[in-house]
Amino acid sequence: MKKEIIFLLLLFLSVGCGKNADNDRIAVIDETSNSGAAQITFSKYEYDFGKIDEGERVSYFFKYTNTGTADLIITSASASCGCTVPKYDVKPIPPGASGTMEVKFDATGRNGIQTKTVTVKSNAATPVILLKISADVVNN
Repeated sequence: MKKEIIFLLLLFLSVGCGKNADNDRIAVIDETSNSGAAQITFSKYEYDFGKIDEGERVSYFFKYTNTGTADLIITSASASCGCTVPKYDVKPIPPGASGTMEVKFDATGRNGIQTKTVTVKSNAATPVILLKISADVVNN
């Protein structure tokens, strides 16, 4: 009786291990058959407005290109401060195509060196990118 239980236990374990090995092979095949990935590449990651007057509203267009092999989709862009507003196109960007992200900065109530960041999230191989703007706000 003990021999039969041990035999059945060994048989069960060997069958279970065989299934896991097949699943692992399938996972590897699935990973290697990936249809590609988007990649977002900005021409600049930082922009300095220089000296601007308090209360002035300025904007800069960050240019980007999809240097990947799949459509690029920007899912969100959020600023570190309410005085900074990013605006972007939500349509997919095909491989090789370009787009722009406008970043507006409102210097109302600001004084001195200001540095703000915009967090860009997408389906790219590098899913999070930080853009930075800065300005020296002067009171006249």
